[in-house]
Amino acid sequence: RLNADNARFLLLAVLIVLYMLCGAAVFSAIELPTEREAKERWEERLENFTRRHNLSRAELRHFLREYEEASVAGIRVDDIRPRWDFTGAFYFVGTVVSTIGFGMTTPATVGGKIFLIFYGLIGCAGTILFFNLFLERLITVIAYVMKSFHERQLRRKGVLPHNGRRGSGTSEVDSLAGWKPSVYYVMLILCVASLIISCCASAMYTPIEGWSYFDSLYFCFVAFSTIGFGDLVSSQNIRYESQGLYRFGNFVFILMGVCCIYSLFNVISIVIKQSINWILKKLACKCCHRCQRSLFRSRRNVVMPGNVRSQRNISIETDVVNETDTDGRRLSGEMISMKDFLASNKVSLAIMQKQLSETANGYPRQMSSNSKQNGFSGGVGALAIMNNRLAETSVDR
Repeated sequence: RLNADNARFLLLAVLIVLYMLCGAAVFSAIELPTEREAKERWEERLENFTRRHNLSRAELRHFLREYEEASVAGIRVDDIRPRWDFTGAFYFVGTVVSTIGFGMTTPATVGGKIFLIFYGLIGCAGTILFFNLFLERLITVIAYVMKSFHERQLRRKGVLPHNGRRGSGTSEVDSLAGWKPSVYYVMLILCVASLIISCCASAMYTPIEGWSYFDSLYFCFVAFSTIGFGDLVSSQNIRYESQGLYRFGNFVFILMGVCCIYSLFNVISIVIKQSINWILKKLACKCCHRCQRSLFRSRRNVVMPGNVRSQRNISIETDVVNETDTDGRRLSGEMISMKDFLASNKVSLAIMQKQLSETANGYPRQMSSNSKQNGFSGGVGALAIMNNRLAETSVDR
């Protein structure tokens, strides 16, 4: 039987695969027609260009491949600033340690690629640690603020005294000692904070970069979530108005946005985990009910646990039956072994033993005072015969 962690892992893997398949189907249905239209337009333009300039398709394709290689190295048709000056390199390492990785600037030399491996290994680990610590501090601040509001509400209701001393609401005060906000409140606050930062950043990108407001929002999500497609990248033009102030604002918005979105992802993962646990609990309940029904239907002649006696008449003639885990198993409706069955029915067996002894002798046995003193009495079968003979011998003597 799989434990809870393995079941949760398998269910999450299945849900992620299904989620990816649904996403692939949706994006394919939306983007594939546009891609085909763009390809047809490009082929038409390529054919017209080769006719006009009397060039072969092979020569033109070879030239375009060389341009693609130059584009990867950072060469563009328009005159733009160098990508590997100090400010461009600082922007690049910011995308590396934040795991954004736009792809617009990449190392071309062997030394740069080797250095990037070790630099990114330490930088990404340190940045992830920073994000986790940021989330802890953020939750602490949210908990403090929400706790303050909760204490104000208690003071207004009169449960908590205004001077801070403990009065009639001592239990309420004690309950606030380890009070923490709900994960849903934290998720709502992070959603609002991420939305506000994205809207403010989009208002800055739209006039400076020349993007539409929707494209700016799209860039904010791609950048803040560290997806980093690279189709839209900020701070790539050669010159901006108030260039220093814009780069500083770009850095601050990306830092705050990545922190908020990363924290939001962690909180959403907790909600997803709770949802998976709820699904597993529902599936387990349904499976248990089905198994129990099939078990009762298929095994009718099997000894099944009876009703648990709430009160037991304990006397000198019976043994005291302690409440053990056997009763717990009977309450859960599971099968019990013969050993557990005998241990939980000692009282019934003692009464049955007495009745069998009286039936075998034909009359209720009258115990004499001597026999009681000698202690030879009771038993079933061979044990009863031996006890009776010992009792008669002791009386004759």
